[in-house]
Amino acid sequence: MEMKYVDSKAISMSKSVGMETMKLSSSFLDSKLKFGVNVSPKFSSSRGLLMKASYSRTSYDATSSVTKKNFLVDTFSYQINGTNHTGLYFRDKWVLDASDDEYGGVIVNAERLPSNPAKFVSLLRASLAHWKVKGKKGVWLKLPVEKCDLVPIAVKEGFQYHHAEKGHVMLTYWIPDEPCMLPSNASHQVGVGGFVINDKNEVLVVQEKHSARALSGLWKIPTGFILESEEIFTGVVREVKEETGIDTEFVEVMAFRHAHNVAFEKSDLFFVCLLRPLSEHIMVDDLEIQAAKWMPLVEFVEQPLIQGDDMFKKIIDIFIARLGKRYCGLSIHQLVSKLDNKLSTLYFNTVEDPDLNCQAS
Repeated sequence: MEMKYVDSKAISMSKSVGMETMKLSSSFLDSKLKFGVNVSPKFSSSRGLLMKASYSRTSYDATSSVTKKNFLVDTFSYQINGTNHTGLYFRDKWVLDASDDEYGGVIVNAERLPSNPAKFVSLLRASLAHWKVKGKKGVWLKLPVEKCDLVPIAVKEGFQYHHAEKGHVMLTYWIPDEPCMLPSNASHQVGVGGFVINDKNEVLVVQEKHSARALSGLWKIPTGFILESEEIFTGVVREVKEETGIDTEFVEVMAFRHAHNVAFEKSDLFFVCLLRPLSEHIMVDDLEIQAAKWMPLVEFVEQPLIQGDDMFKKIIDIFIARLGKRYCGLSIHQLVSKLDNKLSTLYFNTVEDPDLNCQAS
């Protein structure tokens, strides 16, 4: 069985009658660990760090406020340039299953977490000591909702909340005694709005069932939020289809707005996109939308709520300039970067593009 090494730097030793008492300097265990140590003194050394050491197996009682367990370890002694050292190996079975991340940390395997809280805290403490000696930095601990009783235990051991999803909570632990370099939780939500105009100069508009009182009676363009791992250009087409039943083709991003403290202290990016309609028959989504229709552009622009709002007015000005071919937005260009070898979308506008077409329809 593979053994995990804990350097003697992480362990302070003090002798007592008939036994040795060893205490971890890391956060492995709160209490003292009592050992019955039987270390063979046989060793040989040559060329500095090249050495031979004899090992003897022992066991110790790990007593904490949560549980008392017997752990099997191997102890050994060795000599480096005339100086005696003592080391300790932990067995793999007492370390949480985890994989290395790209930044010197570890990601705990959520599928192999123990369900028993007493066993979890013992493994967690042993693992933190093990990772500290190995020079690991950040620890990512994903706890599924069915193991939510482990959350307070992890928090008590020093883990912090990072984010929560429908089926899990993610916690983190920073091991080095230096500023934490783990990335924060997502700071933005991403919204999209679709300007859809037909060959009759009519705009596709909706009235939402649930909206702020200040927007009561407003006919607005279809809007929504981007889903996880969804492109802006596919997300806006999907939102228009879901709310109105109209099929569309993405043309370009005309503008985007950046606002802060919008929801739960998060920032908001909202992309206003120009779309070309591929169908005409409207089918309203009864869950979100009160009504939908094709509205003449002039009537849409003259709504009091739009005329009285600087943000709405500027977006309309951009939209009209785009229709008059006096403005071009950001078109999509899908490229592969050597940095990650992944396909991604770059939004930009250039007059040097021979395929650039600013006509909306």
